[in-house]
Amino acid sequence: MGKRKAATSANNPNQDLCDFLTELADYERNVSKNVYKYNAYRKAAGTLSALPERVKSGEEAKKLPGIGVKIAKKIDEFLQTGKLQKLEDIKKDENNVAISLLARVSGIGPAKAKELVDAGIKTLEELKKHQNKLTHHQKLGLRYFDDFEKKIPRAEIKQIEKILKNVIKELDNDYLITICGSYRRGKEESGDIDVLITHPNYISTSKKKTVSLKAIVACFEKKRLITDTLSLGSSKFMGVCQLSKDKPFRRLDIRLTYHDQYYCAVLYFTGSDLFNQNMRAHALEKKYTLNEYTLKPLTAKDCPGDPVQITCEEDIFKILGLPYKEPKDRNV
Repeated sequence: MGKRKAATSANNPNQDLCDFLTELADYERNVSKNVYKYNAYRKAAGTLSALPERVKSGEEAKKLPGIGVKIAKKIDEFLQTGKLQKLEDIKKDENNVAISLLARVSGIGPAKAKELVDAGIKTLEELKKHQNKLTHHQKLGLRYFDDFEKKIPRAEIKQIEKILKNVIKELDNDYLITICGSYRRGKEESGDIDVLITHPNYISTSKKKTVSLKAIVACFEKKRLITDTLSLGSSKFMGVCQLSKDKPFRRLDIRLTYHDQYYCAVLYFTGSDLFNQNMRAHALEKKYTLNEYTLKPLTAKDCPGDPVQITCEEDIFKILGLPYKEPKDRNV
């Protein structure tokens, strides 16, 4: 959900390769607006970050999923020279560098970043002088820029999870909370905190909505865990939290999900992106359609039927004829 660099752990033997692929990905997203290339570079970085040993050559890398001839050539160039000419050229253009920097501010997308750079705003210092051009979310993204750039250690998210669960129990014992993303996949650090919440009475087919995200957020604010709201709708909260005064401010996203759609949401928001793509593709092969809400069988005319009842993640794997994969094994 956040705008973080591709997940690469501290003990990744291909960290420098992942870094240059991530920089290329960011350039394609923010400057070239080429989503296809952005995804390709991210996929390659994800593949390399999951390897236990150092890649020796582009030829070797080419045998891996998501790494084609062009990316293999770049890996060779980097391994041989320690740099990449394409990246050097990109960095020579100060507008490219400025767009990539401003797009790292939470709430600022590629189009807004370009608009600001075109207006002559190229650094965070200059941006601070022109806050009248920013939305509420973007202003907070700028204020907390340094903190949001820091990775969140697993131990800290564990403590936040404990507080979330304890506080929501005060509202009602039956709430379910899952922190998804790289935390659930067992990573040692995360870019932000992605929380899913549901309640057995909160059903998609029910006309009466008995659960309020606003009330849940107010509860967390009262306990001083949530410090700022970036946006708050009926099912999605984006905001800022802080574990204690000596800790950095962190990005926190909360989604309120219908109970009958919860496990499809948990699967989807746990990721990784590539794992999700593979699951969706496999579902289609098996004549199902899978998304963050439901798993539906496809009719003879390839129209989605009624949602299958899902009571846990394992159900989804079983219905699709797949062995269950623990979250820690989904880091593809």
